[in-house]
Amino acid sequence: MARIAVIGAGMAALAAAARLATGGHRVVVHERAAGYGGGVGRLARDGFGFDTGPGLLLLPAVYRDLFVKTGRETLEHSVSLTQTDPASRHVFADGTAVALPNASRSGVIEALDGALGAGSGERWSEVMVRAREVWEATRRPLLEDALSDDTGPLGRDPYPLPARRGLLRRTAPPATLAGVAQRELRDPRLAALLESYPLGYGFDPRTVPAAAAVLPYVEQTFGVWYVAGGIRALADAVYERCLARKVEFRFGAEVTGVLDKDGRAAGVELADGSVFEADFVVAGAPLPPAVPSPDASSAAPPPGRFTVHLALRGPRPANTVHRTVVHAADRTADLAWTFQDGPAANGAPGGGRRTGRTANGGSRTGQSAISGSPAARSADSGRSTGRPANDRARGGRSAAEPGTGLGPANGGSRSGRSADGAAPATGLGPAVGGPTVTVLRPDDPALRPDDAHEAVTLQAVVPPHAAGGGAGAVDWEAAGVAGGFADRVVAAALAAVPDLAERELWREVRTPADTERETGAPGGSVPGPALAGAAGALLRPANRAPLRGLYLVGGWAHPGGGLPHAGMSGAIVADLIAGGPGGSR
Repeated sequence: MARIAVIGAGMAALAAAARLATGGHRVVVHERAAGYGGGVGRLARDGFGFDTGPGLLLLPAVYRDLFVKTGRETLEHSVSLTQTDPASRHVFADGTAVALPNASRSGVIEALDGALGAGSGERWSEVMVRAREVWEATRRPLLEDALSDDTGPLGRDPYPLPARRGLLRRTAPPATLAGVAQRELRDPRLAALLESYPLGYGFDPRTVPAAAAVLPYVEQTFGVWYVAGGIRALADAVYERCLARKVEFRFGAEVTGVLDKDGRAAGVELADGSVFEADFVVAGAPLPPAVPSPDASSAAPPPGRFTVHLALRGPRPANTVHRTVVHAADRTADLAWTFQDGPAANGAPGGGRRTGRTANGGSRTGQSAISGSPAARSADSGRSTGRPANDRARGGRSAAEPGTGLGPANGGSRSGRSADGAAPATGLGPAVGGPTVTVLRPDDPALRPDDAHEAVTLQAVVPPHAAGGGAGAVDWEAAGVAGGFADRVVAAALAAVPDLAERELWREVRTPADTERETGAPGGSVPGPALAGAAGALLRPANRAPLRGLYLVGGWAHPGGGLPHAGMSGAIVADLIAGGPGGSR
């Protein structure tokens, strides 16, 4: 039996801990925060409850496998899982709306044909057929197995070249997902639909490889699931499984270093000066001394998430869709602002951030990862930056300072700001219209005080946080910034919740600055899953670190971010420590 020190208590770390303890090892988790779950947090107030991280689950089979391999009780015995149907509703810039059925290819084709015109569904389906080839080529190397020493093949985009008729049959494959949308979908609404999937993970569809088409394929093939009580209930269940397997937790225990004895990890050093000796160390993030990141000091972090939690008076209407994506009025302006490559981004056009990390991964800002990864820090404290809608935000400042130009594009907000939607000189928000906003409206009694109220969450992908702003970032703690952008997000959400303004009781606003403070993620970034193509720039560091006995889990390690990927990184590392090739055996 080995002694194993785990740094952080995020989902990946919990998954690894439960599997390792089931294997007979003594596992001790060191978490600097007061609780577990990492980015899977919970905000509770006045009888309302909100997930502060992801709101839906993909590929639940990953967690079914975890529960099967670590005890007698299945996942469904521990949490209640239901498929959300429709999987999503999309409201496009021209006002067209379409609801996509959950895990139904024929249903999606029919829905798209009905909303966007005959032939739309078939064009979309053909892209998904090609995305299936990406899934089949990358499922094992980019999700289920340890990262190969030879990553060269994964640097090539596996998205296949579509068949062409006529004399000019051979054409160059599209280099980006946006190229796929333009060439194969030929409809700005279908293009917006396709591009919304990588955007939701923080990838720029203009630069992400065509292989990113696998993201909507996975969702539409395997379905979208909701956990009763919110995704936080899944974190609770995994934590309880760890306790059942005798995993020890030490909260408020910040790790400041990894012991190196004769070129092997031999334990962890803690902030209080104590040392925990171990045979293996499982870290929630790559440690700079062990995993070099040559450009970490210069490359900007990928985007973060801006969230508005809304407490509403009045019941949730019948037949309300769980998730609605309200697409930006001007997709070009939205992407230019989100990825900060326009004139207002403190840099030359086209010279902004890219979402990919270096081929060997690691922190983008060179921060020390010895305190645990973004996925390995707890965010369940529920700290929020917002105030009631009629109150002042962030330390008494007005929700949006006069003259900032942060109001909604159409119609003034309650504070009477300009309705022209123009972005201020700081570049806060798209220059035209509002951002792309995801509206989550779970029908869950556990998240509302009674049936006469509703809990709604609005999410937008935004530039990361940096004090004072700077190239590719926004100072989300500057006066008026969070409150002003929240008004633009709420204004955009009116397309999904028309009576939102009159129903709002209060709101809580969370920005990338809160994510950075609570999880340690640089700039409050949220890592996306590993993807093939881009010469390997979107791969993550291998789970087995160069320092012997040190292993990496979480969104900043293979196979990247996302709940299923977190669960798989735990499975891979547990198998590696057990002497296997890495994966669930």
